[in-house]
Amino acid sequence: MHRPFIMMPPSRLYRMVLYTLALLAPVSLLSAAQVQDRIVAIVNSDLIMQSEMKRDLAPERERIQKEYRGEALMRRLRTAEYMALTSMIERTLQLQEAKAKGVEVSDQEVGQALQQMKRQGETIDERNPANMKNVREQLILLKVVDREVRSGVMVGESELKRYFQEHRDRFALPEEYTFSQILLKPRSPDDTAEAKAKAAEITALLKRGEPFEDLALRFSDGPNASRGGRLGLVRQGELLPGIERAIAKLVPGGISDTIETSEGLHIVRLEDKQPKQFRPYEEVRVEIQGLVFQQKSEDIFQEWLAELKNKAYIEIKFESAPSGPPTTGPAPRPSSTSKE
Repeated sequence: MHRPFIMMPPSRLYRMVLYTLALLAPVSLLSAAQVQDRIVAIVNSDLIMQSEMKRDLAPERERIQKEYRGEALMRRLRTAEYMALTSMIERTLQLQEAKAKGVEVSDQEVGQALQQMKRQGETIDERNPANMKNVREQLILLKVVDREVRSGVMVGESELKRYFQEHRDRFALPEEYTFSQILLKPRSPDDTAEAKAKAAEITALLKRGEPFEDLALRFSDGPNASRGGRLGLVRQGELLPGIERAIAKLVPGGISDTIETSEGLHIVRLEDKQPKQFRPYEEVRVEIQGLVFQQKSEDIFQEWLAELKNKAYIEIKFESAPSGPPTTGPAPRPSSTSKE
């Protein structure tokens, strides 16, 4: 399960978390393989424990450890730690707001969500209380965001038209090509020089006026040789880069130089080119409406989340030694506290 919205670039909270983790590297999760559980953050009246953070971070830590080594590994793990803790703080704030607003999820809703997950091929151990708690909390997050954010998002016709004008290329159909090719496939690396010589010979014949179709039928190793090398309609982006670059420079009837790709040596003739076509506004209006709604929802969500942070008491809390006992006294208010 994922958060309802993607996190935006680092905020003051992100920097606060990263700064605190950097100062307290000796007691980081990176160096504390065996450590007594302790508080890593206080969010209003809720505590975030190191064991929870380690559990949330485990899949990302495993991925990073497979891909990086040395100093790069340490940097990536450090970033993953602060991102995980920031995400947990934001999640806690949203759940607190949901509770304050009386947002609840019924057992029936949880059951329906589990059925939907199964239909999508996801597996979950329903006997594990932590899994069930996570599903319920995700549903609460979705519901509180729908109520507090999405329900207030309005998209006007003028916004849709402005978006269409500013992003016309996004709704354009790419150029389309019809072309023919002569393909020479070297049987082995030793045959490459011979294939290049053959391609030069074919190019010379074409320049003397030999029909492209006849030469394709005689020399091409492509599956379309029997049709004179003619290929069907293809769109920009569907061809090998080398062939697409060559075709972009041609006019209908033009013949390329020899093009070398992973498939072999190509000589292509452009038969026809249809320029980029812009879809009309009426055809893409519904698509634009979804895009603008999502963008506005994300902006409002970030404002709402920032407001929750600004009015919250948030303290990042680590022990000063790996083996130190958990905090038992009242939490002090250090300079890293967010309290407006």
